[in-house]
Amino acid sequence: MSQVFSTLAVAQSGMGTYKLWIDAVADNVANIDNVTSTDEAAFQERFLTVSSVDTGGVTVTGAAFGDPNGRPVYEPSNPLADDNGMVRRPDIDLSDQMVFLQLAQRGYQANINVFERARESYETALKIGQ
Repeated sequence: MSQVFSTLAVAQSGMGTYKLWIDAVADNVANIDNVTSTDEAAFQERFLTVSSVDTGGVTVTGAAFGDPNGRPVYEPSNPLADDNGMVRRPDIDLSDQMVFLQLAQRGYQANINVFERARESYETALKIGQ
């Protein structure tokens, strides 16, 4: 495989991985205010597990999840509250999620730039051969 094509493949795998990371962060943020009763598991923060590929690039190998116990919160007026007025909320920090989102966006953008430069190099090489 030529250097340009392998560069395109590596950048493409990076874009796909960062897109999935952005999706995971979006899911975490969307569920940050979910409330469950204390006898149910709280929404679990999702983390991606990623591995390098021998031929270059990365692949998502699975997901890891946060604490199902979440954070017990005193909300006696909540209809899901137990006899002690407690409910479970996800143990997700919004500021952490915003940092993860920025990292994933910048990683995605960096891979787009690599992809575009490699594509331009490929097109230039084709023009030289004409």
